[in-house]
Amino acid sequence: MCGRYVSTRSPEDLTDLFGVTARGADPVVPPSWNVAPTDPVWAVLERADRETGVLERRLRALRWGLVPSWSKTAAGGAKMINARVETVAEKPAYRRAFAARRCLLPADGFYEWEAVPATATAKAYKRPWFIRPRDGSVMAMAGLYEFWRDPAVEDDQDPAAWWATCTVLTTEARDEAGRVHPRMPLALAPADYDAWLDPAGTDAHDLRALLTTPAGGRLEVRAVTTAVNNVRNNGPELLEAAADA
Repeated sequence: MCGRYVSTRSPEDLTDLFGVTARGADPVVPPSWNVAPTDPVWAVLERADRETGVLERRLRALRWGLVPSWSKTAAGGAKMINARVETVAEKPAYRRAFAARRCLLPADGFYEWEAVPATATAKAYKRPWFIRPRDGSVMAMAGLYEFWRDPAVEDDQDPAAWWATCTVLTTEARDEAGRVHPRMPLALAPADYDAWLDPAGTDAHDLRALLTTPAGGRLEVRAVTTAVNNVRNNGPELLEAAADA
């Protein structure tokens, strides 16, 4: 799974990296070394301009934790941060978004936890590991997004009436990540960005062909401080190697 990740690139950097052609009026998402469920995150997606109909590649702030458009409440969003690639095209919560609302979620890397058993002198705890591309490049995690209308807000034009949410697709873990956790975010190769983002591409077979398990040798893993276990902690110091690593 992917329950916490790091995203520190500026909007300007992401615009250049992903060929963004339009920027909305979204508030700036600050750099985060401890992105947690329900946090705002940057997403790259493609949508047609309402007035011209021209397809634009946009950088947009979304809320992490997908709320299906048909959901009566937003309560379950915090639990829907991941979608398994093996079943995403069939699950009711994700299949509509998989067909038409796909995005990329930029990340520097992500965290996973390893259970460390108790010893005679120490309590059991969860050791965090930071996993990132070996070359330091940005991970373009495959994601889906949805729009949900809050029935508690009467005015349809009120920005608070509409929630834009997202989820991260996960796959079987390979590389060094596989020794920490059996699942990992599915990152797309640059050559596949266009096909993944194109809302006109609705063939499930073609889309699945893009979602292949990453090849070996591309990720590095290191144990980091347990300060990351608390979502209130945030800063570059979270990426420092653990003292007992």
